[in-house]
Amino acid sequence: MAAAEPEVSPDAPNSEEDQCDGTSREIVNTEDYIKHPLQNRWALWFFKNDKSKTWQANLRLISKFDTVEDFWALYNHIQLSSNLMSGCDYSLFKDGIEPMWEDERNKRGGRWLITLNKQQRRADLDRFWLETLLCLVGEAFDDHSDDVCGAVVNVRTKGDKIAIWTTDYENKDAIVHIGHGHEERLHHQEQICCLKSVAEILYLTKVNTFSLPDLLQEKSTGVYLQYK
Repeated sequence: MAAAEPEVSPDAPNSEEDQCDGTSREIVNTEDYIKHPLQNRWALWFFKNDKSKTWQANLRLISKFDTVEDFWALYNHIQLSSNLMSGCDYSLFKDGIEPMWEDERNKRGGRWLITLNKQQRRADLDRFWLETLLCLVGEAFDDHSDDVCGAVVNVRTKGDKIAIWTTDYENKDAIVHIGHGHEERLHHQEQICCLKSVAEILYLTKVNTFSLPDLLQEKSTGVYLQYK
């Protein structure tokens, strides 16, 4: 019985010059190897609360990435937040900014803080944290994305927390836009059970604490609370 002849690609080389080296040429889809760059380079940090070490010694850089593919490769490789021990943190910050208030980009900043109930760890924590990460790497806050320094998830026994850090607490327009945009993204993910079980959503600085409704009301009236 005659063997079936192999299929030949219409784009395959036919000339002796193309085949004289004894190698075959394969047509590759550029989408298979071209990565999609992000606007910023990001660094993922891990914190484990070891009381025998200093705070700085407990903070460890895991990896940096600047493409969509490398983000997903890293995210799919690490433990989910809900599986971390109590006292552990993940922090995702723009490259060059360390996840501590002493960093020059954080000194005059604040953070939007979402506190979850203890029962939400299994149901909501991982989805809320992933959505927060996507907001950051996807530059979801439009012209105010430059005001975002990073985000932190704190795994705690009394209730887990997710925070977005901003660089300038006096930039009220950016603060409101980021806080409102983040809340809307989480609401979109929670169309069934919504955010009714979230304990609180607050903006904190070193000296003051504000709720999102307060800041939205200030923006609508044109009068802002004064930061001391």
